Amino acid sequence: MPQKVIGLLGGMSWESSAEYYRIINRLVRDRLGGLHSARCLMWSFDFAEVEALQHRGDWEGATALMIEAARRLERGGADFIVICTNTMHRMAEAVQAAIGIPILHIADPTAERIRAAGIGRIGLLGTAFTMEGEFYRGRLVDRHGLEVLVPEAADRATVHRIIYDELVQGRIEPASREEYRQVIARLVARGAGAVILGCTEIMLLVRPSDSAVPLFDTTLIHAEAAVEQALA
Repeated sequence: MPQKVIGLLGGMSWESSAEYYRIINRLVRDRLGGLHSARCLMWSFDFAEVEALQHRGDWEGATALMIEAARRLERGGADFIVICTNTMHRMAEAVQAAIGIPILHIADPTAERIRAAGIGRIGLLGTAFTMEGEFYRGRLVDRHGLEVLVPEAADRATVHRIIYDELVQGRIEPASREEYRQVIARLVARGAGAVILGCTEIMLLVRPSDSAVPLFDTTLIHAEAAVEQALA
C-alpha cells in the first residue's frame, strides 16, 4: 500500500513529538504488518525560541517561524502536515494559507470522536493560550457544535504552570497528577461529560483512571488521524 508522507511540525515540545513519532510508526506497523513503518519528515524546533515568543505575545514572530518550517516540509516532499501541539494551532489558518498541502487540524478528529461518543458538553485542559483563546475553543463550538467548559482562573494557572515547568521538561510529578485530578473533578462537577487533554504533553501525566469521565487524548487521536490520512 503506498503511503503519503506525513510532515510533522514538532519540537513543541520534543517530549510529545517523540510520542507522535512512536504512535504513528506503531500504528503503521499494526496496519501493514511486517517491518513497515511510517513515511514521515519532522521539523523539530528549538522550543526555547518558540516559548519565548509565546510568552512575549509575539504571535506574528511565531507565525513566521511556523510558516518557514511548514514550507521546509513541503519542499521536502510532505503530502500533508501535522502540527504536533495544540497551542500552535493558533496560527494554523495563516500557515495553511502559505503552503500548498493540507494541514490536519488537531481539533477536528478530536471533536469527531467526542460527537461519535454522544457527548455534547466537554471540559478543555491545555496551556493558558489554548484554554483562554478562541482559536481552539471556537473551532470546537462553531464547527462541531460542542459546549466547551474551561477551568476557573486559578485552575487554569495551575494547569499551565505544570505544563511549562514540568511536562515539557520531562518531569512527571505525583503531586501534579493529583492537582490535575482535582481540576478534572471540578470540570465534571460543572457538567463536563468528558475532558479533552488539549495539550500534547498532558498525556504524559494523566491517565483514564484519573478521571470519572472519558478523557480524549489529543496526541493519540491526532496521530491516529494522521495514519488514516497517510494510508487512505
